[in-house]
Amino acid sequence: MNLKTKTTLRPHERMKDPAEFRRVFEGRRSVSDDVLIVYGLENGSAYPRLGISVSRKKVRAAHARNRLKRLVREAFRLSKSELPAGIDLVVLPRGANVRYAAVRRSLTTLARAVFRRLNTRPHPSAKPKP
Repeated sequence: MNLKTKTTLRPHERMKDPAEFRRVFEGRRSVSDDVLIVYGLENGSAYPRLGISVSRKKVRAAHARNRLKRLVREAFRLSKSELPAGIDLVVLPRGANVRYAAVRRSLTTLARAVFRRLNTRPHPSAKPKP
């Protein structure tokens, strides 16, 4: 396997269906810093998946929203080996003026943090054991 095929963002690693986004948001597991907000939920697969949501209210210009999505996709693509497997991540950038290095650093740190949260805290819909 050459480096090109190893680091590409394959179609099955992206979330596009609104129902998948809704499922992750309803899982209510999130972490954030001054660059990103990351929601996470287990996906039962051997690889992480990425969904990106950029609000028109926060980032008015379409070209700025598209730039943010490209930055997050590239950070995800190059950081796949550092991210926990079996997790769906929905990433929300906090503002329009972010740098690639900050996004990449923040994405890896927050993905690990949300993964720890998923494994340590019971799900809100889980019933307590008698």
